[in-house]
Amino acid sequence: MSALTVRQVRRRYLTLYGLRWLPTGLMIPVMILLMQERGLSLPQIGLVSTAQGLLVLALELPTGGFADALGRKPVLLAAGALNLASLAVFAVADSFALFFLVWALQGVYRALDSGPLESWYVDATLAADPQAEYEKGLGYAGTVVGVAIGGGALLSGGLVALGPVGPVSALTVPVLAAIVAQAAALVALLVLLVEERPATGVAAVRASVVQAPRMIGEAVGLLRRSRVLLALVAVELFWGFGMVTFESLLPVRLAEVIGNPDRAAALLGPASSAAWIASAAGAALTPLLLRWFGAAPGAALLRILQGVTVVGMGLFAGPVGVLVAYLACYAVHGASNPLHSGLLHRQVDGPYRTSVLSLNSMMGQPAAALGGVVLTALAAATSVGTAMVVGAVVLAVAAPLYLPAWRAGRRAASDLAGVRPASEPAVPRPASDPAGEQVAANPAGPRTADALPGPRRDGTDPTAAVPVERR
Repeated sequence: MSALTVRQVRRRYLTLYGLRWLPTGLMIPVMILLMQERGLSLPQIGLVSTAQGLLVLALELPTGGFADALGRKPVLLAAGALNLASLAVFAVADSFALFFLVWALQGVYRALDSGPLESWYVDATLAADPQAEYEKGLGYAGTVVGVAIGGGALLSGGLVALGPVGPVSALTVPVLAAIVAQAAALVALLVLLVEERPATGVAAVRASVVQAPRMIGEAVGLLRRSRVLLALVAVELFWGFGMVTFESLLPVRLAEVIGNPDRAAALLGPASSAAWIASAAGAALTPLLLRWFGAAPGAALLRILQGVTVVGMGLFAGPVGVLVAYLACYAVHGASNPLHSGLLHRQVDGPYRTSVLSLNSMMGQPAAALGGVVLTALAAATSVGTAMVVGAVVLAVAAPLYLPAWRAGRRAASDLAGVRPASEPAVPRPASDPAGEQVAANPAGPRTADALPGPRRDGTDPTAAVPVERR
């Protein structure tokens, strides 16, 4: 990894990240419609999709530990191959059983794919320059994913508009394009991702399987030892519950204010593409947010703002107001993710990074399921607007959970400046495993240079961004 410069690492990461999300953008507009075209009812579609959620929940932590033990590249290659297989089956599936298989493969793919690429980027960046600022790259990644999904969705709509190609239906054409895009992503991954793996060969795979539970245990142990990390991971519980408002209830709300479900569906296609572009624009603001507010205060403020935008979606009377609030919600969403990611990363050192990312991601799964049950039931019993306001409150309530990270950053800056108040305890030394490796950073983060007072090279405020994490 050290043979690459920081700039080269960032370019490769952003390229691989964009290629990873392009097939998703191509699939979003046609996935449900194609399953309906091939005979599945909406209840059946809901049932087959549960295969993905259950497998992600079951495999998220084991696959994170496996990636930390064996290496990120082989796990990402396996994930890409599974996604390619699921898309190939989706292209020809015509029964409940085959579509269930598609979603099951997607569940394993998403569990394997969750975290390793981002972990590689952070570790490779630090290997190239221990003082490098990786938050900018995480912000750029948010921009890239928005452009990739939004552009893919627009391309998918254009391919459908061209009509069928021979025996291939119009809705199937984007699936074939997604297969080509995923194959290209696999080749790029093989060429661009350079990693110093812990071990190689069949024996290494067996050893990694044995080590994975230990990696998971150490990652869970980090939560017990660090209030900062525990609070950051807990944010995902509130986010997972509240995201139901803008992912599931928005179409119903839009149909309600328009009074015509068909017109609402027609608006949702371009609105979804515009929302992901807005998310990309929000992510591009990461350097400014770090400079103006710092990571923890900025992340807290954005959680509150996101709640405000969801209130707008629930209370505005006309479709224009609802859609403007929807776009604003995604812009805030895109801006908040890099700040949260950066705070999470600063609490973890190398060997357990992917496991902690998997823990963070896993927290959103049961919360989203609970939000889906509670908020849809509330919408049926009262109104969609009421359910959205409740979800908005849950999103905003997560803001105080960034206070431990903010306090840790201020304390670390004071310690290094030699002006720590006598009433504040010293920052504890990091714990180590039996081999002497650092397994948990102190609450201010693993790199003490980041806590030095004064502006950084990129103009961010180190006193606010010292302590650090998803679609």
